Amino acid sequence: MREEILKAKNLQKSFGGLRAIDSLNFAICRGQIKSVIGPNGAGKTTLFNLITGIFPPSEGILEFNGQILNGLKPHLIAQLGISRTFQNLQLFGNMTVLENVMVGRHSQTSAGLLSTGLRLSRMQKEEKDIKEKALAELTFMGLENRATLEATSLPLGEQKLLEIARALATYPKLLLLDEPAAGLNTRETEKLCHTIRKIQQRGITIILVEHDMSLVMEISDELLVLNYGKKIAEGSPRDIQRDPDVIAAYLGEETGNA
Repeated sequence: MREEILKAKNLQKSFGGLRAIDSLNFAICRGQIKSVIGPNGAGKTTLFNLITGIFPPSEGILEFNGQILNGLKPHLIAQLGISRTFQNLQLFGNMTVLENVMVGRHSQTSAGLLSTGLRLSRMQKEEKDIKEKALAELTFMGLENRATLEATSLPLGEQKLLEIARALATYPKLLLLDEPAAGLNTRETEKLCHTIRKIQQRGITIILVEHDMSLVMEISDELLVLNYGKKIAEGSPRDIQRDPDVIAAYLGEETGNA
């Protein structure tokens, strides 16, 4: 039996009278790619915000590697090994490509304020290590030749890869990708698909939110389908494609058990 790295138990999130996540139970096993799909407003990004500590759950439990995430600040959750990208790119436009990735690595450093302020040898050694590891992530993503360019000068496809490189620089155990294929052409999407597989081969577990169903069905080990914050289906891509509740949620049709 595969080890579960993340579990949600009766997870709920309400905003006033709106229940964005409703009594949600699911798990993801270590090393899996699990896609979360559903119509707009289904609660997908809210789920990501709960996992990363941006929102606290209204009820229920989130457990990562045996540790309860409820109540932890986002930076502490990142230190545990959870990283993410965003639906809308969150790059530092006034920094170079390399500096953007170095920002991600800084979250895992240990040099204190005194060492940093006085430029002590420990801090200088750590800064060198940060740069080397950031360059390694850029090379992994095929962006090493872009290192000195401003981040926002890159085409959209490369900006998406850069944001993933920055997330990888935190050395995550669990990586959350929020619509990474949005706005990409066919060639860029194929490259992204290959990149996600390479990340999985590094032993990193991935949760993917994506509207490109051809990408989702090709790359996912399992799918979790949400509608109005509720789980309506969970299983393999083949099972999900044939599920009548999933078909109804996407096509707006009535089913016998709706």
